[in-house]
Amino acid sequence: MLKQYETVFILTPVLSDAQAKEAVDKFKDYLKNNNAEIIHEENWGLRKLAYPIKHKNTGYYNLLEFKADSSVIQKLEIEYKRDEKIIRFLTFRLDKYASEYSERKRNKNREAKANVEQKKED
Repeated sequence: MLKQYETVFILTPVLSDAQAKEAVDKFKDYLKNNNAEIIHEENWGLRKLAYPIKHKNTGYYNLLEFKADSSVIQKLEIEYKRDEKIIRFLTFRLDKYASEYSERKRNKNREAKANVEQKKED
């Protein structure tokens, strides 16, 4: 049975935008190749870290929400550890309440964007 997960990872700030996108695409492809279904993706951009990690004060934050078999998670985290561009990551399983909340939040954001676009057209 597929469970729903959310993973947040921080990429080193010395990357260009193209390199950061390439790294994110690598992990998305890895998930797809392991029969995971990507539900949602967010790029939070370059942000200041709460504390220095590996002598860096900023990093590119990314979030992926997906459904996958539990065996995929361990392999994904090994891939994170092998990649020198990743400075920190966290993956956790969403329970049914967190999944519902996440879905409501995405729908609310879509509606807000649609309203903004509607106002621009008027």
